[in-house]
Amino acid sequence: MERKNQYALITGATSGIGYELAKIFAKNGYDLVIVSRNHDQLKIKAEEFKSYGVNVIPISKNLFLQDEAYSLYSELKANAISPEILVNDAGQGVYGKFQDTDIHREIDIINLNITSVVILTKLFLKDRISKGSGKILNLASIASKSPGPWHSVYHGTKAFILSWSEAIREELKDTGITVTALLPGPTDTDFFNKADMNRSKIMEDKENFSSPADVAMDGFNALMKGDDKIISGTRNKLNVAMLNVSTDSMAAQRMGAMQEPVSEKH
Repeated sequence: MERKNQYALITGATSGIGYELAKIFAKNGYDLVIVSRNHDQLKIKAEEFKSYGVNVIPISKNLFLQDEAYSLYSELKANAISPEILVNDAGQGVYGKFQDTDIHREIDIINLNITSVVILTKLFLKDRISKGSGKILNLASIASKSPGPWHSVYHGTKAFILSWSEAIREELKDTGITVTALLPGPTDTDFFNKADMNRSKIMEDKENFSSPADVAMDGFNALMKGDDKIISGTRNKLNVAMLNVSTDSMAAQRMGAMQEPVSEKH
């Protein structure tokens, strides 16, 4: 393995797709800055990634809070670290009808899924534009392509991430910096548990969920090629193709039927 002497900064790096991405970057010789709220998991994963012969800097931050996104970059600057790659992976959802869900939890999710991503990307670009190189991978979702009854705030945040990623990609086309959006479908991670989605009909199809390692590899390959976006998985590509020819109200109705609780009666 050839050491790259370049850092990849990865949020949400201790579990799921973020963890698998961190492993791929380490195997490919990238030094890592891994970010998560969980101190203990950060330590464990840092030791694992170091076994690939790369430097690993674990930083515990709560990206529900704007100040922690800013302070993350301040710490990097103080240590003269300028990541070549930014992976905005950390994200959460909350399940239920919008009229019933907890607004404080939803504001936290908007801060994590959108605000912290915008802040970290802005700081990354301020740092990298003068250097003329850099790559950004933003975790969108096939949820970005459809309204999502029972999961409305999450779908809305991912629609923002996809639209905004495509816009800044165009703005950056002459800078040497690329922006890639990764659009997984349902993936076998702790996401659904954290979102309290275990009673959703979507969980009845769990044997068809994607593997986080496969999704991560699709994202890594697309990022390295400088692609604008990648829908991970053939089944998800077909789903998005169907959504593209549906009206928004049809898509919302179909998604609502897929995501409603198992016991919900029409």
